[in-house]
Amino acid sequence: MNNFKSFIKNNALISWVIGFQFFRFLILPFMGLMPQDAYYFLYGQNLSLSYFDHPGMIGYLLRLFSEIFGKSVFVIKLTDFTITTFTILAFCKLASYFLSKSKTERALILITSTLFISILSFNSTPDVPLLLFWTLSLICLYKAIFEENKKYWIFAGIAMGLAFNSKYTALLLQFGLIAFLVFSNEYRKLLKSPWLWLSILISILVMFPVYWWNYQHDFASFNFQSSERTSSISEFNFSATYFFGAIAHQLLLLLPVLFLVMITITFKFIKRAIVKWKLPNAKTLFLLAFFIPTFVGFFSITPIYWVKLNWMMPSYISGIILAGMFINQKLIKTQLIFSVIFHLLVLIQVLFYVAPIKSDDTWIGWKELSLEIEKLQKKHPNTFVFSDDNYKTSACLNFYMNQKVYAQNVIGLPALHFDYLGDDLSNLDAKNALFIDSDKRFTNVSKNGEIHPELKNYFEKVTELEPIIIKINEKEVRKFWVFYCENYQSKNQ
Repeated sequence: MNNFKSFIKNNALISWVIGFQFFRFLILPFMGLMPQDAYYFLYGQNLSLSYFDHPGMIGYLLRLFSEIFGKSVFVIKLTDFTITTFTILAFCKLASYFLSKSKTERALILITSTLFISILSFNSTPDVPLLLFWTLSLICLYKAIFEENKKYWIFAGIAMGLAFNSKYTALLLQFGLIAFLVFSNEYRKLLKSPWLWLSILISILVMFPVYWWNYQHDFASFNFQSSERTSSISEFNFSATYFFGAIAHQLLLLLPVLFLVMITITFKFIKRAIVKWKLPNAKTLFLLAFFIPTFVGFFSITPIYWVKLNWMMPSYISGIILAGMFINQKLIKTQLIFSVIFHLLVLIQVLFYVAPIKSDDTWIGWKELSLEIEKLQKKHPNTFVFSDDNYKTSACLNFYMNQKVYAQNVIGLPALHFDYLGDDLSNLDAKNALFIDSDKRFTNVSKNGEIHPELKNYFEKVTELEPIIIKINEKEVRKFWVFYCENYQSKNQ
């Protein structure tokens, strides 16, 4: 015990790291199911080489943990927490290659204190495995390049491939690698090395299942992730909301101190390169190669496109190590103050739900909704259930209910990966259904009064029932409109 107290006393920053992770672990049982949790759990329950929205790594991991520990919301959260903890450990190892012991500890407390680590620890997204394999890729590439350990080219190829099998953003790993070698006078010779190209070839081979799935499905996922977004960006419509929204998101994810330090570092190195035509030493350039393209690249399109808050996350890995080179102890303390305040606010929100969330992106009410629908099905027997909000309601109900819950492809609308589950909707012909529609804004307890226009094309008769009102601690927090639909006909598909 005395040795432990001495360790904590002499390693104050490390004790903060342990404290943050302990806090996150303790809060896991109180976190409800998020729609993303349910959707990617659905991935894992319908194993495939890849999926419509993203590659399948997060789904595979959720399936693995559920097979070992059983199906529960806690196990889903435990999966995210465990993988993110491995990411922190990998980050610590990576940082130690570039920083002194004291600065490595500073970088470690910087990443552990952020809200983005908390989000990854609580919420299942492709970014959870992406950041782990991204970090492992940088470790392997470092050893291959700077320690000239050739076997790590092979490990790097595997890690980069697994990162891509987590999320398409991982292509920036190969981009960053080539960019580093092109700009590095010392290591440019590696562009001619067969080990480099073997590493990239291995990564492509590991990625092959994703390419094969896309080939089998007319490149549906690649088109979904690229064509629509490219079209929106090419329109070049300036929006101050997009730009300042992105800044607000990054301030929240990184907290103000770390975000401003990273902005300062970015400006400093870009200015030095442009004005003085001077590049940093090889190791710093290595970090910048995996930071600038992602961080600055996505930031550069924020005035014309809504950049989601998680898109820049991979850049944080090397960006925070760069921040660890310059940040001082005073700023670390300020970062910790911000972090403690924000995490306490998160705790209060999770435990007491003090601020209503006007969105379906919430952990509140899904289980209660499933219980209410089961009661409705007793009044309206032999009905199937479906919804129309891309995936959220359908995925959550699929998790909680012991029956198949359908999405908007029932009424001929695109339904993301629900379109690829192999459902024969003709089996539902002549059946009745309950259509569930979330009232995101929830301003009153009244009926909708309007019927979804597509429902009339697929059902003989549609009747609106009383809405389902979800209460938490006697407070009305969510509302769902309910429609009883009779005699389904899939022939209109």
